[in-house]
Amino acid sequence: MAETGSENTANMEAGAGAGVEKTAMVVGIDESDHSFYALQWTLRHFFSIPVPLFKLVVVNAKPTPSSVVGLAGPGAADVIPFVESDLRRSSLRVIEKAKELCNSHSVSDVVYEIHEGDARNVLCEAVEKHHADMLVVGSHGYGAIKRAVLGSVSDYCAHHAHCTVMIVKKPKQHKH
Repeated sequence: MAETGSENTANMEAGAGAGVEKTAMVVGIDESDHSFYALQWTLRHFFSIPVPLFKLVVVNAKPTPSSVVGLAGPGAADVIPFVESDLRRSSLRVIEKAKELCNSHSVSDVVYEIHEGDARNVLCEAVEKHHADMLVVGSHGYGAIKRAVLGSVSDYCAHHAHCTVMIVKKPKQHKH
């Protein structure tokens, strides 16, 4: 389920008449500081030039309500609509924050998308859909145990996305 704003159509139409079609760069974002750091890093390094080489596609993967609630227990079905509503609001906040960040870097030709599903699959599918040459993801910096339990989106994408994958690490804050 893709939820895209009306500006996406206008952006695609405006880009179609610009001559050479730019290749896409997909940036995966969630509510974490790590993903917004990756977006900001990308904006500074790839979109601060007068004519960027890439078309920017910002993608948020919204978990399915059942993956959050689970299917066990009486009454689980009763909370699904509330969980769906909360997940949708959360995704819209993430996209709004991404729009503010892009605007603050004077990058306005951006496609924003929300897709429901596991982030690993959503990002690899977005790469295919947009024929992206690059996928950018943030690194949460999980240790081996957390990564083994939760799975690493960046590891999965590095092995399964059909493009270059850039994993942007947020520098550790050193206390002095």
